Amino acid sequence: MGGFSPLHWIIVLLFFSPIIIGIAVMGLQKKIVVKHTQSGLQKNGYIGYCWTYVLFGGFVPIFRSEIGIGLLHIILSAITLGIFNILMSYLYNKQHMTRLLTSGWVIDDTEQNTLFAKTKLGIVNKQ
Repeated sequence: MGGFSPLHWIIVLLFFSPIIIGIAVMGLQKKIVVKHTQSGLQKNGYIGYCWTYVLFGGFVPIFRSEIGIGLLHIILSAITLGIFNILMSYLYNKQHMTRLLTSGWVIDDTEQNTLFAKTKLGIVNKQ
């Protein structure tokens, strides 16, 4: 009566499959420093799979000062019985960074991290 049966392992794998697939496909969540062009304030943006969204759902946008978006996400998550959280964990970091970069923030990190972020976000430098 000890240990896990094969069925238990299958259930555990299914439960963690969004996280496993997300990290395998999109990579770990990586912190990218951004700076507001007018005020000079700095904050962190993130690139990659948002595993925190799987665990905390709509509270992630709230913690990142996107209160309206967070409340909308909590409502949508309740309506879809949590399926929305799984889908948004793949999308949220990119959407958040896009909103930052289109509202006066710029990437202000190392050259390597900046290139990584621009590649992941599909930003093409003008020549």
